[in-house]
Amino acid sequence: MRGAAGRAVAVVVAALACAAWIACLDSGAQPSPKVLLIGIDGVRPDVLAEVATPNMDALAASGWYTAEARTTTPSVSGPSWSSMLTGVWPEKHGVTDNTFAGRDYATWPGFLTRVERERPELSTFAALDWLPLAELPEGGPVVPATVDERAIFDGYDHGWAEADGMVTASAVRHLGEADPDAMFVYLGNPDETSHRHGSIGVEYRDAIALSDEHVGMLIDAVRARPGFANEEWLVLISTDHGRREDGGHGGDTPEEMTIFILASGLGAGGAGATTRDWPPPGPAYIVDIAATALEHLGFEIDPAWGLDGRPLGRPG
Repeated sequence: MRGAAGRAVAVVVAALACAAWIACLDSGAQPSPKVLLIGIDGVRPDVLAEVATPNMDALAASGWYTAEARTTTPSVSGPSWSSMLTGVWPEKHGVTDNTFAGRDYATWPGFLTRVERERPELSTFAALDWLPLAELPEGGPVVPATVDERAIFDGYDHGWAEADGMVTASAVRHLGEADPDAMFVYLGNPDETSHRHGSIGVEYRDAIALSDEHVGMLIDAVRARPGFANEEWLVLISTDHGRREDGGHGGDTPEEMTIFILASGLGAGGAGATTRDWPPPGPAYIVDIAATALEHLGFEIDPAWGLDGRPLGRPG
């Protein structure tokens, strides 16, 4: 959109957003807490630091970031994503490899499932392109059909870069058309690219940069929501494991076990509006992510849930 007409529309949109925010403040209404968890598969934090990622950098600058978090053992996708989404270690959820044999998501559900169980009035959404996260027989997956809406694509069928684009487009569309409270968006291209090329070289780095573009599209969609002025979004971005220089992973070396966690607020008043008392950047755990998401949504972490993770920071 260009020229005077485009500028006029932008002014009107900005004015309406400002008016809505002022009305919210005048009414004393509390902004609605919402969570967007973006999972990017197989990203080494030290390589991430070498790639131009302006969208994630901007979020980190107004939020919290650590490159010293730790994932599960073994450092493979099945147990790692299970730990991120359930908030417990493999000793509880039962997943120790990519067959997902032994899983017990009935006892240790993913955070979207827990939201549905505890507060079914909240709206949940997931978009992903690694099928085992959403399609498993006999016991079901960690992102089951009880989630209000799921957009499921097969990265192997579509190609991983293309599938990540489809995942992102579906989430962007949902943000514009619906009113989600808790979202999980999975991007698989970096991991698969590294496996395919057997390295952490230029192709892998290009895939990470593309994921950052997808992050930017998601953040733009959050900010463009009609109700954004009365919403407090917590954006969480992390990965399931690192990798060796040959593109492999599954061991317990620092390169395979070290992950990043990024947390940043978006809401009424702009970037960083979600205020939390963040700890100093340093050690954290993959199981802390689900606990952080649940707390932001207003849940008191019930000891009976048996979560191994703890919320990162405290509301300010």
